[in-house]
Amino acid sequence: MNAKVIVVTSGKGGVGKTTTTANMGAALAKLGEKVVVIDVDVGLRNLDVVMGLESRVVFDLIDVLEGKCRLSQALIRDKRVENLYLLPASQTRDKDALSPEAFKGAVRTLIEEEGFDRVLIDSPAGIESGFKTAAAPAEGALVVVNPEVSSVRDADRIIGLLEAQQVREIRLVINRLRPKMVASGNMLSEADILEILGVKPIGVVPEDEGILVSTNVGEPAVLGKTRAGAAFMDTARRLRGEDVPYPKLDDGGGFLAALRRLFGGS
Repeated sequence: MNAKVIVVTSGKGGVGKTTTTANMGAALAKLGEKVVVIDVDVGLRNLDVVMGLESRVVFDLIDVLEGKCRLSQALIRDKRVENLYLLPASQTRDKDALSPEAFKGAVRTLIEEEGFDRVLIDSPAGIESGFKTAAAPAEGALVVVNPEVSSVRDADRIIGLLEAQQVREIRLVINRLRPKMVASGNMLSEADILEILGVKPIGVVPEDEGILVSTNVGEPAVLGKTRAGAAFMDTARRLRGEDVPYPKLDDGGGFLAALRRLFGGS
């Protein structure tokens, strides 16, 4: 993906947007990019917790837009990964306090004046004003989808809205895949997902208890040794244009074999 500003979204809540944002941000930073992840879920704010940075929040995105602090004052630098930063959401305001035009200006400043290579925006669930604001400055999108009917249906609606906003590069991150369920025919197939959405996946993340542990301790999975962490790292490498073969997670045909062909792997 050439996009410098990427919104991470899904439509449906609970599919792993915030986890994906945190891990993709950390992975891209580990690969040498200067990255900022922005929480736009005003009023709830979870990205700081997932990244283990909640105790260091002093100023937030709304403070920046209202001129209460400089942008550089609100940025929190991760001490574990060089060149990884967080811009947190406000926990005490509502989404109406966030202007799309003001937000676009802040993102432009991050790229042009603060020198970030990549901006990842953690979008709130739903398709209302919060999503529209999060997507306003985006050049690309990662649509997080679980291999289940309701998630795919909501992703279809989100993809249509992103295309209407002229977001150029849209890719899927299929999250919480269970290979045994795929093999038994109890999980949506690759053909089903591609037929409905018409968007190629850039990564597939297996169901992994390690994600729950990493979230609870506030450490992105890519900083440890888990299957999900490795999958997020491979996704980040693909996003940067590397030819990364898809790992063999099952024993034969079906969903994952088709994905390996799709990615060009063996």
